[in-house]
Order: sequence, then structure tokens, then C-alpha cells
Amino acid sequence: MTKYILPTITLCACAFFLAACHEQTKSPSPKPGSPASSQTQTPNAASNNPLLNPDMDNLKAPETYHVLFTTTKGDFTLEIHRDWAPSGADRFYNLVKIGFYNGDAFFRVVKGFMVQFGINGDPQVNAKWFNAKIPDDLATNHSNLRGTISFATAGPNTRTTQVFINYGNNTFLDSMGFTPFGKVSQGMDVVDSLFNGYGDGPPSGPGPDQSQVQQQGNAYLKADFPHLDYIKTAVIQP
Repeated sequence: MTKYILPTITLCACAFFLAACHEQTKSPSPKPGSPASSQTQTPNAASNNPLLNPDMDNLKAPETYHVLFTTTKGDFTLEIHRDWAPSGADRFYNLVKIGFYNGDAFFRVVKGFMVQFGINGDPQVNAKWFNAKIPDDLATNHSNLRGTISFATAGPNTRTTQVFINYGNNTFLDSMGFTPFGKVSQGMDVVDSLFNGYGDGPPSGPGPDQSQVQQQGNAYLKADFPHLDYIKTAVIQP
């Protein structure tokens, strides 16, 4: 079993970079006939909608805050620490505040490795956030241990909206730019139970293609991967 798991985890780690770098080569746009492509936004409406204007989302996060996730498998809570990774904690705080993660899928679930989410179900929203990058948080004493959450990255200073929760003690990710900014404080059993039957996505597996998720949103996932679990709501706790 060990001989099988270790190469798989190493390949998955490399796929963080390969898949993300592929995503950075082209900006997503809604497919003809997709829900987003049929919607029109007036300039004023778009400028006042924080989901469509990343520049609006620049609040400083509290030093510590909790986020309750209600999902199709149950609830779990994240405890976020700004001193672990200020830029990451601030970005996550703003994304939760505007409802970015509501309705999003756990689109990449790799048993024993991690669960990844943070591509919006609406391609129009994805297009706006695709290049909304934040600087790296490099100085940290915290590691990618089981239950911690980090932003996905395609290289230096490329973090945007995608995050992952570690299933294992993935300390080898620490030197690759993946900086934890919090941990699961309640409900890790729910996180463990998220559907993982599709495995990893391209280039290492048959699961959802991130470029298609970016371009088509939940329409693609619900059609081709109907058993995935979803976030119902993510709410900052008082």
C-alpha cells in the first residue's frame, strides 16, 4: 500500500503546479449558451457587485476568525489565523464576506492527500477573479498538516481564490509556496466524507478539468460529475 500511495501523492503535488499553470495561460470566458453568457450586466450593476469587482474586496481580516461551512455532507468550521499568513487570511475573509464560496463544488478530492475548492459556479465571476492575485506569505512557522487550509498556487504571487484542506501531513508542500492560514476546528469527519470517487483531474487523473470548471462553472460539473459535494453556504461566525 505504501508503495502505491507515495508516488500518487508526489504526482498530485506536482499537479498543483501543472494544472494551475495551465489555468494561467488563458483567461476563462463563458461558453455560448451557458447561464452566465445569457446574462447581461449594466456597467453600474457590475461595478457595485463585489463578486464582479475584486478591487472592492480589500478589508483587513480580524486576527482570528471562524467560518462555518454548510455542505451537502454536513457542517464544518475553519479557524483562521491572520498571523499565520496575513495576505491569505485577508483574501479568504473577503471572499467569504461576499459569498464567493456559496454554491461552489469540492471539485478535486484526492483520498489521503487533500480536498480543493474555490472555483465559482458562475463563469462570469471566475473571469473577474482569474487575475486577482495576492502576494505570497512566506514567513510562517506553520506546516501543511492534516486539517490545515492553504491557498493553491501556480508559482510565486499567483494565489487567487482556490484553497485546499490537507487530508494528510503534507509537509513537503511547505517549501513549494503553499502557506497554511488556518485549520479545521470542528467537523473534520465531514471533510473526510466528501465524495472522492472521481479522483484527481488532468493531467494526472480522470476527475474534473479545472479549465472547464472555470469556463462553464457548475453546469459542467453537474452534467459530467453529478456525485460531487457542494458548499451550501460559508459564513463568518460572530
